[in-house]
Amino acid sequence: MIGDDAVWVGFDLGTQSARALAVSGSGEVVGRGSEPLTGTRRGPCHEQDPELWWQALAAASRCALDGVAPARVRGVATDATSGTILLVDRSGDALTPGLMYDDARAVHQARLVNEAGKGTWDYRMQPGWALPKLLWLLDERSEIIPGARLSHQADYITRRLVGHEVPADSSHALKTGYDLARDSWPREVLDELRVPGHLLPDVVRSGSRLGQICEAADRQTGIPAGTPVIAGMTDGCGAQLAAGALSEGSSNSVLGTTLALKGASSERVRDPAGLLYSHRSPDGGWLPGAASSSGAGVLSTAFPERDLDELGRRAAEHEQTDVLAYPLASRGERFPFEAPGARGFLIGEPADEGERFAALLQGLAFLERLCFDYLDLLGASTGGDLILTGGATRGHYLTQLRADVLGRPVRVPLSAESAFGMAVLAASDGGRVADAAAGMVQLREVIEPREGRRERFNDGYVRLVGELEHRGWLGSALAEHARARMSA
Repeated sequence: MIGDDAVWVGFDLGTQSARALAVSGSGEVVGRGSEPLTGTRRGPCHEQDPELWWQALAAASRCALDGVAPARVRGVATDATSGTILLVDRSGDALTPGLMYDDARAVHQARLVNEAGKGTWDYRMQPGWALPKLLWLLDERSEIIPGARLSHQADYITRRLVGHEVPADSSHALKTGYDLARDSWPREVLDELRVPGHLLPDVVRSGSRLGQICEAADRQTGIPAGTPVIAGMTDGCGAQLAAGALSEGSSNSVLGTTLALKGASSERVRDPAGLLYSHRSPDGGWLPGAASSSGAGVLSTAFPERDLDELGRRAAEHEQTDVLAYPLASRGERFPFEAPGARGFLIGEPADEGERFAALLQGLAFLERLCFDYLDLLGASTGGDLILTGGATRGHYLTQLRADVLGRPVRVPLSAESAFGMAVLAASDGGRVADAAAGMVQLREVIEPREGRRERFNDGYVRLVGELEHRGWLGSALAEHARARMSA
């Protein structure tokens, strides 16, 4: 049992900042720190300096632990952006910049990977995934390959924490092609792609102990030497742990700039279209998930520097609107259907900006409902707790609207930061992460759907499904399934 006097440190390496949280066994955040990160963008390329990751995270850690007695600190785990990689030398020093998760230069390499990996992976890799970018590095930096080693963003940090080479965690290794079902690198495929075996790290399951904080890391981070270092997960999985969505059939719907869904299942959910992929839970099950290109980013684009809460109050007066919106901010959709040519749209003429905002909010809720219909079509269990996180949960009306459109209660945790999830994972050292989460994750509120509201929004949902199908973006199988579930 976790004592309240113990403190667990969670690190989160994001795009714009490095964050650290110190969390007690009861889930109280007793310290926090954050340091900015910058990078370089050139067209499809996005790079960051790995040394800055370490400096920022060490500074954030010192800030989070300021005033915390060293004897209270019992463990640390790190998450990072999924698909971010670099090459390091035998000492762990960076040989290349960090190629970030959204670096999209490896278009040709992604095609090669997907062709070679047919039958091995039940998902399709995108140019921003780690393995295509590794192939790009093999093509472009061949002179450094003999003495190089692949490092995921989190690996670079954990090596600095323990002071020697460490295995990668299976969560970050997923987008490099690691076979989670067999717990091994798929050598036949990687040999076909000419990936040298010496480049690839050993891999352990997330939640495994990697080592202990070394003396040098103690001086720089403020975490006492000898503190256990636990293998982490990607930032998206970190947020899922922070939400506590770990029991069979539970779901974490994260609505920020885009919409991401994470679930929990004892069995692996197979998706013939390759849109859904599954991380391995530290407890042994599966965490299926996917990300849409739609999301709340369209709100700030359409209404820059506006009070979204005030607009939400005005939107509540237009729940019967005939204006229909598909909230896609940029070209192309990736979940719950794949349509590279998809574009956002607004059908109808809003009477005022309150009605326009209402249409956008309803479009977000409808798209989320369509995601759950797709999961149901795949046979995924989604009847457990539904936990909502992401920046959009700050708006009460949109959260209520999502409960209404889905027709089910939604739970909002008190803290949903990825770094909090890593503190939960660190606290699970030697036990089940679900048990650690049960003692640490606190709820802010539970919102029940309002009576009769789901039926009120059915017409708008059916119209959006029909419009997406008519434009050739949404396949007939999902469209028919969504209509058939109207009474569910």
